[in-house]
Amino acid sequence: MNPLPHPPGVHLPVDEDYFGVQHSSRGDLPDPEPLLVNLTRCVIEVLAGARELDQLARWVSDDVYRHLLKRTVLSARARAVKGQQPHRPSITIGRMSISEPSDGVIEAVVMVHSKARSRAVALRLEGMDNRWRASAIHVL
Repeated sequence: MNPLPHPPGVHLPVDEDYFGVQHSSRGDLPDPEPLLVNLTRCVIEVLAGARELDQLARWVSDDVYRHLLKRTVLSARARAVKGQQPHRPSITIGRMSISEPSDGVIEAVVMVHSKARSRAVALRLEGMDNRWRASAIHVL
């Protein structure tokens, strides 16, 4: 019979406790508004084919990256069928609605206006390692 290395019920730190993602409280994080504006603009440009998705990798979770990759591929196919070239869209950022459902979590809707239409972009930012990271982005 092997003796236990520590008493039952005692939690010893593991590598993830030190080196894994550390959630951050709101007080440790910068103002989220500039990131919301810039991330929204970049997502619209990625979907239009004017920006590489890799430029957003640092600011989004793996799930968001995969979701945006699928949307980017679909957008590129639609442009190819129509014979359109990628172009940088001329947009203005409109009204922004921000809520904080829990400490270190921001949920926002950002309005984006172009000549042809207006869209809403829903984002969820979570504080990780003392910076904001998007855990959900949906362009409506």
